[in-house]
Amino acid sequence: MSLMASSDSSPHHSFDTAEMGAIAHLYRGEVYRSTIWRTRLDNTTNWSIVTMGIALSTTFSSPEASPLPLVLVGLLIAVFLAMEARRYRYFNVWRARARWLEKNFYAPMFTGEAHDDSWQAILARDYTAPRHHISFVRAAGRRLRRNYAGILVIQAVAYYGKIAIHPTPAASLAEFVNRAAVGPLPGWIVLIMGFAYDFGWLAFALGTLWLDQREHGATGDGVAMG
Repeated sequence: MSLMASSDSSPHHSFDTAEMGAIAHLYRGEVYRSTIWRTRLDNTTNWSIVTMGIALSTTFSSPEASPLPLVLVGLLIAVFLAMEARRYRYFNVWRARARWLEKNFYAPMFTGEAHDDSWQAILARDYTAPRHHISFVRAAGRRLRRNYAGILVIQAVAYYGKIAIHPTPAASLAEFVNRAAVGPLPGWIVLIMGFAYDFGWLAFALGTLWLDQREHGATGDGVAMG
């Protein structure tokens, strides 16, 4: 259940000086942890970009080079995406807590507006019973839409370019299909697998987008706990 769910109203609590200082240190800790995990997210994205670059340079290094590296790099991208989704689930915990404090503790100080004290109970529950705020599937969908979709588009375009125009343009559809052959696998099977791979990712991205919109609405909530 989302931590945005309402809870029983708690009595109004005014923080003393020591408690205010403790909350400030708590906020700094959450920001630090979210920054560390954000860096780890960037690392896996960088690995995907580097491996894609190696596959591109290998595939287009000579007219006789096989398009196989561009096929195999798709498997590595899937592995990196899975790793990044797992890391994103941890990052999302620290990010959500920091944004929760910004919205409900710091922002009212600047605006002078009253706030609902239930935010304290929600945050306390997250500390006493910590859990991931987002499923692995939704996390993978977010990283796919925000980062990996572009990498997969480059892979698909490069693969098409290799078998269609490198080193010379294919003279016919039959030649185009034959160029896609990998070892004992005929070209038409490889192309069907490629289409299934790319459209599978497209369906996954759209499906997880629908899950996110169902959870947070069409516009999303930038300060939700998850």
